[in-house]
Amino acid sequence: MKRVLTIIVVVVLALGAIAWILSNNKKKNDAKTAYIAEGGGAIAVRVAPVEKKTVDLDFVANGNFAPIQELNFAAENSGRVAQIFVEEGSRVSKGQVLARIDAEILNADRETAEATYQSAARDLARYESAFKTGGVTQQQLDQARLNAENAKLHLQQQQRKLNDANIRSSINGIVNKKMIETGAYVSPGTVLFELVDISKLKLKVNVSESQVANLKLGETIGIQSSVFPDEKFNGKVSFIAAKADGALNFPVEIEVSNNVKNSLRAGMYGTAVFQFPKQAPGIFIPRTSFVGSVSSNQVFVLNAANNTASIRNVVSGRIIGESVEILSGLKDGETVITSGQINLTEGSPVTIVK
Repeated sequence: MKRVLTIIVVVVLALGAIAWILSNNKKKNDAKTAYIAEGGGAIAVRVAPVEKKTVDLDFVANGNFAPIQELNFAAENSGRVAQIFVEEGSRVSKGQVLARIDAEILNADRETAEATYQSAARDLARYESAFKTGGVTQQQLDQARLNAENAKLHLQQQQRKLNDANIRSSINGIVNKKMIETGAYVSPGTVLFELVDISKLKLKVNVSESQVANLKLGETIGIQSSVFPDEKFNGKVSFIAAKADGALNFPVEIEVSNNVKNSLRAGMYGTAVFQFPKQAPGIFIPRTSFVGSVSSNQVFVLNAANNTASIRNVVSGRIIGESVEILSGLKDGETVITSGQINLTEGSPVTIVK
């Protein structure tokens, strides 16, 4: 019996304590509400002026030079390297012979194909003559023609292989690497030389989304090289990526003509100087002024007369650094709230933190 009474007493005391805590909290909240209603509960915010200013769109981007053409030149036939006519660093032109494969076996194959073709051609002539007198059938004549045609194609194939024994450059450039030596045996696909053309180069840079919006293919761009600070180079935008990379940057390539000395080398650092016409002044506010994010197109404007906040719908434009262009909804000279918006509603009293 005593145990039951003890439990009842404990429960009553607990309920009383809870009721007292809730009542006390309600009094505090009512006091805060009354304080704010009387104008004493202003929310601390930071503000920034709405300004009309001219934006400088010029910027620079650093990157590396790459050759306009780069080729790992491979063998097309099997054979032993008989001669090599170039060394690393040699300048070569398109069609120049770089090396020669031993052509003895290739020449023998070509002569065999030639003999086979001549025999097939004579057989065809005999069959055509015999067909006129009824000595052979149309089917036999067609077969002779097919044999002659196949023999001709085989001869052309062997002639091509014999011609390819002279390994010729397919581009103008420089021998950057030589992977073979005289006497080495090569197979089709064996890399023989690395050829690069640096008469023109590509400067590869990355630009941000706000910067790429102002670029156009074919635009002339100034190029600087720290290795040759006194020389001026120019390039043209030859490629603008349609998709950003993982860092949300857009790869851009600028084709640069080298000087007569070919001073620029692939792999060097370069700086692209992007310059744009002077822009008309526009209305700009800090990016942090927006409620949530720029896409919300809503900001809080300070009413200086009574220190309250009013929400305003705006139309945003370009995002340049930490500033956002406002196309409509704000005027030069107004003041926007840049922090504390999470606590604000329409008409909320505010106090400015300086």
